[in-house]
Amino acid sequence: MKAIQNLMDSLRPQFEPGGKYHKFWPAYDAFYTFLFVPGHTTPARGAHIRDGIDLKRTMFTVIIALIPALLFGMYNAGYQHFKAADMLQTVTFWDMFLYGAGKIIPMLIVSYGVGLGIEFGMAVARGHQVNEGYLVTGMLIPLIMPIDLPLWMLAISVVFAVVIGKEVFGGTGMNILNPALTARVFAFFAYPSYMSGDKVWIGGMLRGEAVDGYSGATALGDLATTGTTQFSVMDMFIGFIPGSVGETSTLAILIGAAILLITGVGSWKIMLSGVIGALFMGILLNGISGYATTPEMQGFLSVPAWQHLIMGGFAFGIVFMATDPVSAAQTEKGKWIYGFLVGFFAILIRVLNPAYPEGIMLAILLMNVFAPLIDHYVVEANIRKRMKRMKLQTVKA
Repeated sequence: MKAIQNLMDSLRPQFEPGGKYHKFWPAYDAFYTFLFVPGHTTPARGAHIRDGIDLKRTMFTVIIALIPALLFGMYNAGYQHFKAADMLQTVTFWDMFLYGAGKIIPMLIVSYGVGLGIEFGMAVARGHQVNEGYLVTGMLIPLIMPIDLPLWMLAISVVFAVVIGKEVFGGTGMNILNPALTARVFAFFAYPSYMSGDKVWIGGMLRGEAVDGYSGATALGDLATTGTTQFSVMDMFIGFIPGSVGETSTLAILIGAAILLITGVGSWKIMLSGVIGALFMGILLNGISGYATTPEMQGFLSVPAWQHLIMGGFAFGIVFMATDPVSAAQTEKGKWIYGFLVGFFAILIRVLNPAYPEGIMLAILLMNVFAPLIDHYVVEANIRKRMKRMKLQTVKA
């Protein structure tokens, strides 16, 4: 690392004001601060928090937390593919893992290549530092997409998410919607045949690489159409089910959640309240299951509330998406309200919306829009309480 730092230091004069490449200072600064902690310090006077961590280091912690879901997603992609092709008895663990890696790594390359290219271009054009937020978004986007989404569709979704979902608002810290979910919702409405149905979740099924009659339906897809699911609770918890790349394994997601909570990067209030909201809605739906008009709807309404936590993308969404510090609620009480409503609406949309048997994406985006309003009323309520206390103290005096 010392050799790299010496190289970067020797190149610095070329990018500083007056240097040959001074216009590209944001690009140089982005690479330097990604590799090394910035050298500038806080002033000697005044009250300041002095710490070696910065936004890039925080984002890197989130990336580490995503690695378990990423690695399992690679294995599961291969497992689901060879299971659909009836070849599980003839392949090894590494055959399955390498198949999935061969599918997912190109998605990561496209996501980071296109997204960071836009970020660097915007930073150079505006003359400001490169926003660090895409370090996480670049990994999140492939993890919430189907395995067989064409790379050019992924690239267009990334462009939409970065430009329309973030840069038009001013970049990282200014966006009102989660950029990764913005990419997914764009792909869902722009290319619905590649984002829904039974064939998009298993590699090769769109090209007919499966035994006749094999169903690639997800657990939620089964419930929406038949009222039951072919997968066991253990399969859904560990992740041996079809689904988006990084959303299938609740176990891997919980490992990531533990990393976020131990390091203090993720909000436990949003995670816990989201789970409470989902359980509350699930119990309410269990209570009205007897009023269902069809056996399929009755089966979906009767799913035990706790099982909703390990199905679909709920766990991934509540851990990595709902806790986005920019688009989520900022106040402490607001986080409880925000998380509860995310979980509440996620299960409500999942069960009662016949066109889309997964609600976490829409629930988070909906609450992203209302997060500033929640914070506003929390702050206003706090101000009113303080004013009442001041009046009481004045009267007593």
